[in-house]
Amino acid sequence: MSLVGKQVLPFKAQAYQNGKFLEVTEENFKGKWSVVCFYPADFTFVCPTELEDLQNNYEALKALGAEVYSVSTDTHYTHKAWHDSSAAIGKLTYIMIGDPSHTLSRNFDVLIEEDGLADRGTFIIDPDGVIQSVEINAGNIGRDADILVNKIKAAQYVRNNPGEVCPAKWKEGAATLKPSLDLVGKI
Repeated sequence: MSLVGKQVLPFKAQAYQNGKFLEVTEENFKGKWSVVCFYPADFTFVCPTELEDLQNNYEALKALGAEVYSVSTDTHYTHKAWHDSSAAIGKLTYIMIGDPSHTLSRNFDVLIEEDGLADRGTFIIDPDGVIQSVEINAGNIGRDADILVNKIKAAQYVRNNPGEVCPAKWKEGAATLKPSLDLVGKI
């Protein structure tokens, strides 16, 4: 069953950001756009490349009014240790949520039960706390944050322009479509 169109379920978790520990709940995902990126584990191989790429796009995402949250089943303490010991992860300024209870991973349906790890899941959440986009990759396939920036722009566009849709490979400023009987069979 798809999570698209569903409200984020309640949770409470500890996180690490910029030298501090903080608590995060589903309320943090309301009032602004949110990007939640699950990854399997700290101190691994593909994960730091993805998280660094996300950091490289963090300013662009913030300019769109989006906050970024990375999540693994590690603890917030492990996130701090990784942040302090890895050049790539040491660059991160967005929130790193610990999910050792697996609550978030289960809520977002990305938990690999037998391993106790999360799949590579990316979720775009609107300001109402409703999931608008879901992408799940196999553990050995990294994600591209440039694509994520474009997805958020499209999600924001259709939210602000009811009755319009963004076609494949849509970029900001490009033509959109207005679904109607006139378009049926014409595209």
